[in-house]
Amino acid sequence: MKKNLFLIILGLVVLIQACDQRSEAQKIVDLSIEAHGGKAFEESEIEFDFRDIHYQIFKTSDSFEYSREFQDSTGQIKDVLNNSGFVRTLNGAKVDTLTEERIGAFSRSVNSVAYFAFLPYGLNDAATIKNYLGETTLNGESYHLIEVTFEQEGGGEDFDDIFLYWIGVEDYFVDFMAYSYHTDGGGVRMREVSDVQEAGGIRFQNYLNYKPEDKDTPVDQMQSLYEAGDLELLSEINLENIEVRPLNR
Repeated sequence: MKKNLFLIILGLVVLIQACDQRSEAQKIVDLSIEAHGGKAFEESEIEFDFRDIHYQIFKTSDSFEYSREFQDSTGQIKDVLNNSGFVRTLNGAKVDTLTEERIGAFSRSVNSVAYFAFLPYGLNDAATIKNYLGETTLNGESYHLIEVTFEQEGGGEDFDDIFLYWIGVEDYFVDFMAYSYHTDGGGVRMREVSDVQEAGGIRFQNYLNYKPEDKDTPVDQMQSLYEAGDLELLSEINLENIEVRPLNR
């Protein structure tokens, strides 16, 4: 009887493993998303302030809306980026005089802040290509190193960017990231978590933002430069006044 029960359990384990066709990178990313908030990401509307600009973020697997509001010399500006495109209003009236270049620049700016604030949830966007580079050690801790690139179709203007994520082997938190980009002059950056805030079941992270001396440095050299102390602290990425409101859907 015990032998039969053991064989049944073993068969179920083998069946479950055979049914799970996810790549190793995908499994790690899924565990990281769960560790950072899981379903709360797509069941909440998030607000925060970043560099004196107020942001609102809503995102699910198939829809999103990011907005920011700020005051300048012309009045109250609101930018909205969603599945339908980009719209800017000034004092409540739509601005119709924006060039394609300006629309692109504003869209990238809004999207960039939302993307980093919502990490690692965005790593499961349809256009992402995830590759597991193995385990590594950084600051004495063990990490899974994940490379993320993008399909050209659906990957946006910056589809050729390359991202690296250091995801904790024990806790699955994203403690470091590095990325290369080609828009707006291009460059490469590395970010290190400096502070953590939790709200509404979501883990929000602030970062120290580093750059190398040579902006054409390959992104896969950023860890060794960081460990050697050869990166310059460029800025701090701090989210303030975070609010998370559950959505009733």
